Amino acid sequence: MSYQSIYESWLKDERLTEEERKELQAIAKNETEKEYRFGGELEFGTAGMRGLIGAGMNMMNVRTVMRATQGLSEYVKTLGKDAMQRGVVISYDTRRNSRLFAEKAAGVLAKNGIKAYLFDRVHPVPMLSYAVRYLGTVAGIMITASHNPKEYNGYKVYGEDGAQMSPEATEIVVKFIEKITDYLSVTAEEKSPLIHAVPAEVDDTYIEKLSRLTLSKEAVEKCGKNLKLVYTPVHGSGYVPVTRILKKLGINVTIVEEQTKEDPEFSTVKVPNPEFKETLAMGIALANKIQADVVFGTDPDSDRLGVAVKDDKGEFKALSGNQVGILLLDYILTRLKEENALPKNAAVVKSFVTTGMAKAICDEFGVTLFEVPVGFKFIGEKIKQWEQSGKYEYVFGFEESCGYLRGTHARDKDAVVASMLCAEMVCYYSYIGKTVYQRLQEIYKKYGYVLDLNVSIQYSGLNAMKEMNAVVDALKTERVEKLGAFAVDAVRDYSASVRKLANGKTETIDIPKCNCVYYELAGGSFVCVRPSGTEPKLKIYYSVKAADEAKAYACLEEVQSSVAALLEHAKH
Repeated sequence: MSYQSIYESWLKDERLTEEERKELQAIAKNETEKEYRFGGELEFGTAGMRGLIGAGMNMMNVRTVMRATQGLSEYVKTLGKDAMQRGVVISYDTRRNSRLFAEKAAGVLAKNGIKAYLFDRVHPVPMLSYAVRYLGTVAGIMITASHNPKEYNGYKVYGEDGAQMSPEATEIVVKFIEKITDYLSVTAEEKSPLIHAVPAEVDDTYIEKLSRLTLSKEAVEKCGKNLKLVYTPVHGSGYVPVTRILKKLGINVTIVEEQTKEDPEFSTVKVPNPEFKETLAMGIALANKIQADVVFGTDPDSDRLGVAVKDDKGEFKALSGNQVGILLLDYILTRLKEENALPKNAAVVKSFVTTGMAKAICDEFGVTLFEVPVGFKFIGEKIKQWEQSGKYEYVFGFEESCGYLRGTHARDKDAVVASMLCAEMVCYYSYIGKTVYQRLQEIYKKYGYVLDLNVSIQYSGLNAMKEMNAVVDALKTERVEKLGAFAVDAVRDYSASVRKLANGKTETIDIPKCNCVYYELAGGSFVCVRPSGTEPKLKIYYSVKAADEAKAYACLEEVQSSVAALLEHAKH
């Protein structure tokens, strides 16, 4: 069936609302728009689904949300009556239609005889993950498009362990979803005794759990009330829990009031992504005005934390996710060791695209470092694995994309606990007479300077994902001996679980498969190329080790030039 035929069949369908009909009538003469909306289906993968908001099969709307929830409902029903009674908990952030999508999901579950817990207001990803575990539900749904532009929304599914649903379970759910070819056939109950409010105790116990993870109580007591910390929730769901945990610890917080409003347009920022310094601009302006020490910003679903600190010139510098990660890693291991609380079998987990400096720090403390594919669910899987086997004790996990987790209360990135830890880290260094920026320079001096950079190449159109994957596939056939001034020691093809050394020998990689090519460079540097799983971007990760910052930037420029030529060749 052509996209034109599907478009016309939707337009004529009596089950369509008047609002939906008007939206589709408005694109009657726009073939590009019609093809995008009806030439494919919104893909449901291990990260759920994410897309532009609007009517159509390839868009985020009540029809695609209800269809996905019907597929999840069919899966839950296969698990038996107990699973249906345990139910599914649903949360949502401040994006367009997030509350509506959450209500529709609850209504579909109820119509299938499955208990649904629905938060009464916006709550972040980590609190949804925690709620799954606390309430003992069989699954969780989070309505969010994380840090994407305002035009997007998304739908993430969590398993009973609080981590994003496993690839195996997702595959079953997808098969059920694909059986539903009539998008307008799925309906939801408006009201049902099976739909319950999430108990207030979930919030209270979550905050209590976090407060037990503090590492520098004395330093916080001495310095917390005098700390000048500026925080912005960037119109997202972090406002209440972040301010609540900081106030509970006695840490002084100044809020960017204009950005506390739950604004689905995110009208004060270009993109609600705290990875970018521009997103923290209002926070930095306020910090300069009140002579603050540090600036925090969280994204709409509050799983990512952006941080800006003063450098040695007194100017605010936005730290990268890798820099915050190594600062937290160093701080956590330092404090655990100082308190004689560092487990002998301590383990840290990071994604393989995250800074190479993590290994040097873990080696210094005698801690085992594990690498996993991109996606925090893989860090969650390690936590679950070690809880069952007892072989290692999880102490910290992080990704370069501003995602951090200490504790096992949640199984996803947690910007609330990260805010707490970063705030007390500032207090700790202030207590011993230094700044966070000074500590970062000490780390570079001790382990060598590592420059980490993430570059994204934007793709568009219906075939964006196919085109990106084709580029990565082409790279696998290219023989690469050198990138910039660095020799290529080995190439990892994660889709085939193979590591090929420069001498031609091959080794098997014991890690979940994904479409990604990773170049190991001489001296501990690396370059990695992968298509994003959540947005139409080809991502290139650079981690360049050098004697100092200037040399690192010079080396990076050469490597980037080599990679650009390599990608150009791969396209043809």
